Amino acid sequence: MMTWRVENVVVAINEIRKENMAKSQVYFTREISPENLVRIYEALSLPLTGKVAVKISTGEAGNPNHLDPNLIRKLVQKVHGTLVECNTAYEGARNDTEAHLKTAEEHGFTKIAVVDIMDAEGDKEIPVYGGKHLKVDIIGKNLDNYDAMINLAHFKGHQMGGFGGVLKNQAIGVASAVGKVYIHTAGKSRDLEKFYHCFDSEENMAEMLPSQNDFLESMAEAAKSVSDYMSEQGKPILYINVINNLSIDCDYAKEPEAPCMADIGIAGSLNPVALDQACIDMIWSSTDLGRDHMIERIEQQNGRLIIDAAAELGLGSKDYELVELG
Repeated sequence: MMTWRVENVVVAINEIRKENMAKSQVYFTREISPENLVRIYEALSLPLTGKVAVKISTGEAGNPNHLDPNLIRKLVQKVHGTLVECNTAYEGARNDTEAHLKTAEEHGFTKIAVVDIMDAEGDKEIPVYGGKHLKVDIIGKNLDNYDAMINLAHFKGHQMGGFGGVLKNQAIGVASAVGKVYIHTAGKSRDLEKFYHCFDSEENMAEMLPSQNDFLESMAEAAKSVSDYMSEQGKPILYINVINNLSIDCDYAKEPEAPCMADIGIAGSLNPVALDQACIDMIWSSTDLGRDHMIERIEQQNGRLIIDAAAELGLGSKDYELVELG
């Protein structure tokens, strides 16, 4: 008689989910304001209770494009949230906890809420079900301290991923520093010190970095693992993208290119795949003069593959209904 392991059950359930998923609702407002950020949260009709983690990017020191603390204050305080992050896997102002907290303070985040660097006291492995590259995901262990999470992402371009939204924020963002190395190398390495120098030469890059598609698929696997881990414990995740300061560079860039497009709005969903897909569609359908520059960055890195890979894993359907709040 066949013995079913947990991963077999999860894979089977995901196949059923993919076959039966209806269109997800993605709520959207064009005006970016603290009040509308709260409206998006309320439109999702899943009030969060207990200890709530609000996953943001604190942004690299000197980068002005990160989410404005004054924009997110009302939402964070409404849910009595804690701002959560993990340390980076590159040398800079956020690669250790002391420096990271200093950067968070300089960017104004400690004025609105407690900031928890989730891998400050270590990390932990969680399972990856159905992945091609990762056997586990390595996350900041303090995620276990929370009863729910708001994945609150700044949607923008990204040097390596093409774009960054809630999928990246849940994959790279929840991973510890070592976990970031593991994802970036598609499961080949956990060597943080070696990863610091992987861009020093073409030989180092060839040794450490996988193909672009393997990296994007690994991010999808990591995002799915966090969703599975929280879901197994009955801990909900809500997803919100703030589509502003649309530079082709990520918030971790020390000297990002200036935004090339006008702000678009705020979008939220219970389905992260549909949410990132909706935001990508907004870029593609835009008449903004900077649209082509943003699309060039996304296509250069084959960025949309993370959405396709996450959908294939069963994290969510790409089909959605856009509901604009008046």
